[in-house]
Amino acid sequence: MTSKTELSLGETLVKMGVLSQPALEQALKEHLKSQEPLIHCLARLKLAEEKKMLEGISQHYRWPLVNLKDIKIAPELVKKIAVKFIAHYKFMPVNLENNVLTIAVSTPPDIRMLDEIRLNLGHELKVVLAGREDIINAIKKHYGLAADTIEKIMIQSGKTMVNLEEEMLVQIEDIEKADDASVIKLVNQILLEGYRRRATDIHFEPYRGKIKLRYRVDGLLYDANVPPAIKNFFPAILSRIKIMSNLNIVERRLPQDGRALVKTEQGNLDLRISVIPTPYGESVVIRLLPTQMLYRLEDLGIDPNNLKILKVLLGKPHGIIFMTGPTGSGKTTTLYACLSCLNTEKVKIIAIEDPIEYELEGITQIQVNPEIQLTFARGLRSMLRHDPDIMMVGEVRDQETAEITTRVALTGHLVFSTLHTNDAASGVIRLTDIGIEPYLITSSVEAFIAQRLVRLICSGCRTEDTANLPEIRKEIAAVLGLDSPQDVKVYKGTGCEACSFTGYQGRTAIYEILLMDDKIKKLVLRKASADEIKKAAMESGMKTLRQVGWEKVINGLTTPEEVMWVTPSEKYTPAPTTSAASSSVAAASPFTEPVPESEQRVYRRLRTRVPLEYSLYKKSMDDREEQFLREFRTIATDISATGVLFETNQFVPVSAIVKLKIELPFVPKKIECLVRIIRVEEIKKSGRYNVGSQFLDIDSADKTLIDKLVQQEHGIITKDILWP
Repeated sequence: MTSKTELSLGETLVKMGVLSQPALEQALKEHLKSQEPLIHCLARLKLAEEKKMLEGISQHYRWPLVNLKDIKIAPELVKKIAVKFIAHYKFMPVNLENNVLTIAVSTPPDIRMLDEIRLNLGHELKVVLAGREDIINAIKKHYGLAADTIEKIMIQSGKTMVNLEEEMLVQIEDIEKADDASVIKLVNQILLEGYRRRATDIHFEPYRGKIKLRYRVDGLLYDANVPPAIKNFFPAILSRIKIMSNLNIVERRLPQDGRALVKTEQGNLDLRISVIPTPYGESVVIRLLPTQMLYRLEDLGIDPNNLKILKVLLGKPHGIIFMTGPTGSGKTTTLYACLSCLNTEKVKIIAIEDPIEYELEGITQIQVNPEIQLTFARGLRSMLRHDPDIMMVGEVRDQETAEITTRVALTGHLVFSTLHTNDAASGVIRLTDIGIEPYLITSSVEAFIAQRLVRLICSGCRTEDTANLPEIRKEIAAVLGLDSPQDVKVYKGTGCEACSFTGYQGRTAIYEILLMDDKIKKLVLRKASADEIKKAAMESGMKTLRQVGWEKVINGLTTPEEVMWVTPSEKYTPAPTTSAASSSVAAASPFTEPVPESEQRVYRRLRTRVPLEYSLYKKSMDDREEQFLREFRTIATDISATGVLFETNQFVPVSAIVKLKIELPFVPKKIECLVRIIRVEEIKKSGRYNVGSQFLDIDSADKTLIDKLVQQEHGIITKDILWP
């Protein structure tokens, strides 16, 4: 039965012109079926805009319409009001002053509801209006993801807060006796939240007395705010996930892998579940994959020149096209986009993969299964008997697979595959290291394509980066042939609600295509080094990963830090050593007083900006467990054999212990060490900080490397002496 409040509200909206009478009648019928508030029915059926309805209600009832995103809600207020009231009455507390509680609602509350809240909480009430989605997001932000579901489970089961180690001892039968529907809902909420955040992976990590939930978005992990009580239901959550993926719920000592298919708002998701044992329970990672691959070549971020080259390669009747890059660089997505472009009724395409990441209609896909000896090599031999025109081999891992792949290409098939190398030229070296003869490489391979993913600057908060980046601007101008470094404009994201204040939203790919022309083939036959092959390819017009990355930087798509982080160094360019530049950098250095550069020092300094990664060190309360918080990427601006100066937009306290990973030019490995923060200075009007640190445990060999690299910059030694 329709309440008088809902009926009166609908008639009011009709009189105000926000809603038509037929729309009201349709919504009232839906309201009777679902018992959902009338405003929510109207918005869901798209019979009226929520914003216009709220504006009409605000005008009629004289209740303010607020934007919860702009309101700072005190943590003390959130702790004061239990989540069970929030979940039941569907409101968000906004402010408490002089015993008057301001609550935000998305639909006009009736008198009975206001009286019940007033009676239970003991405060007078003031009502403001806010969008339904804004209220839901505010509850997630302040009370934690799925807080209402966890509260309901605790109430229904009478469960109290217990120690995690004790809970792990409960028998499986008891866990299954928990309210299955509520546990299912809790897991579904976690999966749906990951899907809405565009997460590629969901991590459940058990630690001493707590469970951490993290989402990987755009390649980086972010903590999800979940109530501490979730630790009490982790065994039930784990059992639910195992049941979904057909894993053994009793087995807790061995790693297990499974998969499940779930339905979401916009389609189906293929879940890849991996479970491994840890001292405090089993850790779970769920990879979220859409069952249908929706990318086209034009959607991948390929620049027009490389796109033309790639389309020519796809028109080849035979040969191998190798995608190269590290795990997680998007190689498989690009290969599927290529196969989608070639997928017609006139050709037969067969793919063997581990695992099958996307389902493509019209393509025969084989899943590798080592347990029954179904390897890439064995699958390849069988694929030939099925008369394919085009083949895809998920990865060339060993000599047998590589040899069969090359010989298949020689017999008239177009083959796609992947290698794990840092750049395109290194693909040749990897094949020869595996044991493939150079003549087979030159006869079968058409191209090596290196790929990386860089994060896109959030369009909602993109702004020009006015910080002084002379070395970067100079390199970009030189690489792209610009007249002056002053012509280089660099952009960044300042952080907003849309990008969760990271400054980035989404990712795009950068490509390096090495074509096997006659010049490259001659170098391969005489077993030239990767550097020689790369240099020859660049002379023939190949754009390197970093060059393509710099193009995306000046187009405002990504930041220099992203490009420098994912692309290998190509050329070492010493920074300017003019007196003005030297004095300005010296003044910012935390290691020495600002004295002339000509004065003798024990350790000289390296001015070149290099990629750096840092994470803060933290001990547990009982001092038994040591850990590092999540890693941040940035740029080191000043390095000596005693310490590092780096920039960051995160405040780092003085005396903090930090773990560094430094990527130096021409050095094949990253230098890892602990440092102590000795100085922090805010860069005016930029929201960033200059952080000075001092080495604590750097390896003596790494320390010598840094000092020699600095000497090379100052002309004391040459690169040939340091790296013959």
